[in-house]
Amino acid sequence: MAALAGRFRGFLPVVVDVETAGFDPERNALLEVAAVIIGGEVGQLKPVASHHFHVMPFTGAVLDPAALAFTGIDPFQPLRGAVSEEEALRGIFRAIRTAVKAAQCRRAILVGHNAAFDLSFIKAAEKRSAVKNNPFHLFSTFDTVSLAGLAYGETVLAKAALAAGLSWDHEQAHSALYDARQTAELFCKIVNGFDLNREYP
Repeated sequence: MAALAGRFRGFLPVVVDVETAGFDPERNALLEVAAVIIGGEVGQLKPVASHHFHVMPFTGAVLDPAALAFTGIDPFQPLRGAVSEEEALRGIFRAIRTAVKAAQCRRAILVGHNAAFDLSFIKAAEKRSAVKNNPFHLFSTFDTVSLAGLAYGETVLAKAALAAGLSWDHEQAHSALYDARQTAELFCKIVNGFDLNREYP
């Protein structure tokens, strides 16, 4: 089996999902972030580690009531155990950098369902909190919307997961950790299926 480092030109896939208080990464709060690191060998990729934080809204953040109703998140619920954007990003970035080094990759690449949305909120929070050493490629991503559309003719995450033979729990959906884990399973299934009977250096 070929090593993962050679599969994506030295990039380590890391699935990210964010839950937010709106669509504008500059104005709306980041409320949850989860990252699922992909490991294994080519043809047998699998999720190997998950990292998750509840995040406190940054000072002056706009909280769209419609977005909060959609996610069901109460940003100021004390039992959330929310941390600052800085603490969340430092924790996520540190874990990813360690995984990149262990996999002998040169950088991480963000995998997401509508990946540009997730990356935009990560980059906006990074800028606000002045956290350095972002492990992700600055603009390239793998988007499971496109991959699932190609593989299964579905672009909605829940429908794509079911088409791929995965389970889907509507009660857990719109939790960053659950959605990231399901997206990771979807990504691995699509890529592993494609890699069957193919060889990589």
